[in-house]
Amino acid sequence: MTESQPQTPLANYRLTLAYDGRAYYGWQRHGDKPTLQGRLEQAIHDCFDVQSLVQGSGRTDRGAHALGQVASVSLPADLDPRAALAALAAHMPDDFQVLALSPAGPDFHAREAAVSKTYRYRIWNHARCPEAERDRVWHLPTRLDIEAMRAACLVFVGRHDFGSFAKKPNYVRASTTRTIMAMTLAHDDATPALIEISMRADAFLYKMVRNIVRAIVKVGEGRTPLAELPEILAACDRRAAPGTAPASGLYLDSVDYE
Repeated sequence: MTESQPQTPLANYRLTLAYDGRAYYGWQRHGDKPTLQGRLEQAIHDCFDVQSLVQGSGRTDRGAHALGQVASVSLPADLDPRAALAALAAHMPDDFQVLALSPAGPDFHAREAAVSKTYRYRIWNHARCPEAERDRVWHLPTRLDIEAMRAACLVFVGRHDFGSFAKKPNYVRASTTRTIMAMTLAHDDATPALIEISMRADAFLYKMVRNIVRAIVKVGEGRTPLAELPEILAACDRRAAPGTAPASGLYLDSVDYE
C-alpha cells in the first residue's frame, strides 16, 4: 500500500488578461473546442501541476477580445508572484497574455466582486479595412454620421431597463435593469477611419453592448431616427430593437473593484 501524496496548499490569486479572441470559441469551456478558459486552465496545470477552475469576470463571446479581463483562481500558496507570472506567461500562446498575477483575499471572485466593467467597441469606417484590423473591428465601408452617433450614445446613459437590448440567456435573470455610468464615442483626425464606442456600467446583459452598438450605427447610417431610440429603450422588448453588431469589434477594456 502506497502513501498518498500530501496536497499542495492553495491560495486565491487575481489574474489580469489580454487576448485576441479570433482563434477561440469564446471564454467559457465548450467541449473539445479551443476556448480561453480552457487554454488558461491547461497552462496553469502545465506550469503549477494543479487542476484549478478559472473564474473570469465575464464570458466574452466567440471572436471577442480583451485588454483587461480579470480572473480569480486557486494556485499554490507559496508562489512568488513575479516568478509565477513569468512562468505562466511562458506557457501561454502569443494571442493570450497574462498581464498581472497577484495574491487576492480568500473571498475575492472576479465576477461577483466586480462593481463595474468597461467595454470598448471598434468600428473601421472606410472602404478598405487593413489586414491587421481584419476580424478585430466591425468594418463598415459606408460613411457614418459621427455626430448623430454621439447624440445616440447619450440616450443610454443612466439607469434603465435594457430588455430591448438583451438576448435571452439560457438561465433565469432577476432583472434587465442596469446602470450605464458613462458612454463615449472617440473619433479623431489621426485615424479618421476608426470609431471607438466605450461604455461603463455596473453590469451588462447578454449581448447588451453589441445590441446597443447596432442601434447606434443604424442612427449613423440614417436608417433609424434619433428620436426613435428612447421609444425602443422604453419598449423593454428585444423585438423592438435592431439586430446585433458582430463580435469582432468588441473588447473587454477593464474591470473595477472596490
